[in-house]
Amino acid sequence: MIPFKLTEDLLAEIVELIDANNKEALHLLLEEVHFADVAEIANELSSEQATYLIKLLDSNKTSDILTELDEDVREAILNNLSSKEIAGELEELDTDDAADIVAELPKEIVQEVISEIEDREHARHIVDLLRYDENTAGGLMAKELVKVNENWTVLRCVKEMRAQAENVTRVHSIYVVDDDEKLKGRLSLKDLLTTSTTNPIKNVYIPKVDSVNVNEKPEEVAKIMSKYDLEAIPVIDEIGRLVGRITIDDIVDVIREEAEKDYQLAAGISQDVEADDSIWMLTRARLPWLFLGLLGGLGAAAIMGNFEEMISKHAILFFFTPLIAAMAGNVGVQSSAIIVQGLANDDLKGSIGNRLIKEMLLALLNGVILAFVLLFFTWIWKGTFMTALAISISLITVIVVAGIIGTFTPLFLHKRGIDPAIATGPFITTSNDIFGILIYFTIAKVLLGI
Repeated sequence: MIPFKLTEDLLAEIVELIDANNKEALHLLLEEVHFADVAEIANELSSEQATYLIKLLDSNKTSDILTELDEDVREAILNNLSSKEIAGELEELDTDDAADIVAELPKEIVQEVISEIEDREHARHIVDLLRYDENTAGGLMAKELVKVNENWTVLRCVKEMRAQAENVTRVHSIYVVDDDEKLKGRLSLKDLLTTSTTNPIKNVYIPKVDSVNVNEKPEEVAKIMSKYDLEAIPVIDEIGRLVGRITIDDIVDVIREEAEKDYQLAAGISQDVEADDSIWMLTRARLPWLFLGLLGGLGAAAIMGNFEEMISKHAILFFFTPLIAAMAGNVGVQSSAIIVQGLANDDLKGSIGNRLIKEMLLALLNGVILAFVLLFFTWIWKGTFMTALAISISLITVIVVAGIIGTFTPLFLHKRGIDPAIATGPFITTSNDIFGILIYFTIAKVLLGI
């Protein structure tokens, strides 16, 4: 299958067919196009044109299209649909996706939309999911799953499974519960097919099954599923009852969103924004960290002002100030990035003290190597050994301190429940710039006897 590519010519053709109200040609053109690709097309259209497209195609396809749209485009389309039309789309979706869309609707029409859903059990499941915080396993799970009672025979189990599977897009696992709906284990399809039809399920099922609580954070669910290579994981409530399941596609979305958030924090953007957002929103997201950078620059300037006399006597020190600041920032970002990655992957082992010692030794080795290069360069360039020595020793000290700060800061933030990704951005760079310049001029002043 050739990957879909949205070109300007294709987009222009689609717009032309919409404007001409040529439903037959448009339907024929998009009939074999994947719903994710149709969503890509809709994202490039006006809200009226995108709504026309949604109303034109079959609900079993447009419902999936809605889940792939940009949030602002989906909001505009939903505003152009009636409550009955929205309900029709929700009936075609799994409960987790339907609940996500309902949560985006204006509060005044939610009840009206829910009442228009003909499948009352589907509606009840959606309402049940809405009560969970979106940042929990409960807010992430779907109600569609296949479960059997431990007291059923294999024959009855097969009949019940066939009935349940009609409402499940993909059967990843068969879960076993008791009479109180408490999760007991999982059922192997091989064992089910090779045992007597009169045998009770309690004699067949596998009692070992990984599960998560409804209140578990999505990040923790992602770690569990990644660690054990799970395609789906059951969700239980506080007393162990099976209430839903989370599938790998939802976890991929969580991982992507978390990575995007961490990347923005590392870049000094404090809010979740996109390139197409308004200038005001982008300014609000960027300005706090830019302001921190400004304060850091003013702090560095104030520190240099206290060493004005020394700089006037040894002007060469001034020329190496950007190098010292840059090295401090780079080393700090490198150290913090490794720690943040380890925290995200749950790979960090040992105590904080051991981690700091290791990073200090690593920074010391790097600093010594770089300092030797700098020493010879400065000595040959200016011919003043003591000045070159002062700059080189300062570089070693700055690199070691920056490594320690870059290691300790994300660990400290993580212990306090703050996203450590902050420590890979302007925060760590600015702080290391200030400390680096202070250390640089202080050491230079002592060694040069000024």
